[in-house]
Amino acid sequence: MQAALDAPSSRVIEVWLADARHDQRVKAIAESADRLGLKTHAVEREQLDELLPDKIHQGCIARCKPLEALGEIELGMLLDDLEQQPLLLILDGVQDPHNLGACLRTAEAAGAHAVIAPKDRASGLTATAIKISSGSAERLPFFQVTNLARVLRELQQRGIWIIGTSGESEQSLYQSGLTGPVAIVLGAEGKGIRRLTREHCDEVVFIPMQGQTESLNVSVAAGVCLYEAYRQRLL
Repeated sequence: MQAALDAPSSRVIEVWLADARHDQRVKAIAESADRLGLKTHAVEREQLDELLPDKIHQGCIARCKPLEALGEIELGMLLDDLEQQPLLLILDGVQDPHNLGACLRTAEAAGAHAVIAPKDRASGLTATAIKISSGSAERLPFFQVTNLARVLRELQQRGIWIIGTSGESEQSLYQSGLTGPVAIVLGAEGKGIRRLTREHCDEVVFIPMQGQTESLNVSVAAGVCLYEAYRQRLL
C-alpha cells in the first residue's frame, strides 16, 4: 500500500487501518494518506476481515483506481525521453500473474526501464500481479501492445538490439554484449518465445545450466539476463 501512496500519481482513493495497530508502518501509511488528503478509517480488524474475506490484509486496506497498462504511444514517449541506454524486458506469452508480478519486481531491481507484453494470451496487471510485484508495478512502466512483432520492428528502428532466449541456441548469454540499447525477450515456461517473435530477434542466446533442469522459471530467467546486463553496464 505504501508504494501506491508514494507513486507520482497515486491511485488510492480511501484507506482503512486496523485501530489495534500502532507500529511505524501503519503510522507511515496514515501520514501519507493524510498528506494526500485521503479519507482514512480506523476500524476494528473484524471489519477489515468483512471487507476482504479470505484475503490476508495485514491490517491495512485501500480502495484504489485500477492500475492500467500503457500502450505503444506511451512506450514511444518513454523511449524519446530516456537519457540512458534502454534496457527493456519483453515477456512473450507469460500468462501466470504470479510470474508477471515477479518479473516486474526483478526488472525494477535490475534497472530495466520498462516491461512489455502482448495484450492477447498474456497476463495483465491483475490484483495478484500487482501484489506479487511488491510495489514495482507502481513504479516500473508496464506496456501491453496489440502487435508484438510490429513493436519489435519499431524498437529495432530505434537502434535497440533484440535478444531472444532459447535453449536451442548455440550462443551463451554470457557471450552477448548487453551494454548498448537492449531488449531481452523471454517466453512462457515450457513454450519459450513464439516462432514469429524469434524471427524478429537480432540475436538468440541460451542461459547455461548445470544438472538436469530443463528450464528456469521465467522470473528467475529474467533475473539472470537482466543482472548480466546490469553487471556489464557497470564495467
